[in-house]
Amino acid sequence: MILSMTGFAAVAAELTGISLAVELRSVNHRYLDVTVKLPDELRPFEPRIRERLSAAQRRGKLECRIALARTTGGGSGITVDEARVRDLADAAAQVARLVPGTPALATSDILRWPGVLIEASLPQDALADEVEALVGTAVAELNDARAREGAKLAGVLSARCQDIEAEVARVAPRVPALHAAFVEKLGARLREAGLDPGNDRLTQELALFATRIDVAEEVERLSAHVAEFRRVLAHGGSVGKRLDFLAQELHREANTLGSKSVDAELSRVSLELKVAIEQIREQVQNIE
Repeated sequence: MILSMTGFAAVAAELTGISLAVELRSVNHRYLDVTVKLPDELRPFEPRIRERLSAAQRRGKLECRIALARTTGGGSGITVDEARVRDLADAAAQVARLVPGTPALATSDILRWPGVLIEASLPQDALADEVEALVGTAVAELNDARAREGAKLAGVLSARCQDIEAEVARVAPRVPALHAAFVEKLGARLREAGLDPGNDRLTQELALFATRIDVAEEVERLSAHVAEFRRVLAHGGSVGKRLDFLAQELHREANTLGSKSVDAELSRVSLELKVAIEQIREQVQNIE
């Protein structure tokens, strides 16, 4: 499976007294760069979250945002610590015995006392497990999105490989004829200049120059690189860097083919190859 480095996922969950939301964004990057943005209450969980995200992706700039909000579902969001209230009442009674005439505690005074009101919430361990589970769900959705995008990229790359193969198939049978025609044309010009192409020295020079313009080797390497590109693409996995290298090699051979061209059709083929290869290089930048 080919995975794109571009993807988005957003998930949310309602827990006891809190609402959690996780958002993941991933874009292409040369290496893996993970950014985690958390509220202060979840800051102790950052190492676990970062480890989970790093294990899910090899390359790309991955940003994780987690939001936490307090809720009061069904009116049960705030409760009273009865033991705390009884302790406070006992203390107030003791003060009244020691200092007669002391005003009794009002309800508002009791409610303002630290620890009397308890907001419904999860214990830290349970909250950490819930956050990690939600991050795992978001990662799964992100990977699904990256896989769908990767499948589209693989289709585009396969189509460009077909374009390259078609151009190579068009020019490959013509290479010997192009070579012979150029040698004959060069010999004719030498004869027009009053020189004998059969001269040993001129024959050696003609053979050497003909070798320099021979594109058979470049055509063969183009075919070999495309075949390897298809093999790597079919293998899948984290192959973005390898595909990028192969695209560079394809571009190198297409350039050499153009520089050796002695025929208008060969020059056109070189240009078409460069267009297809450039499209490959652009798309490969998004593959993990």
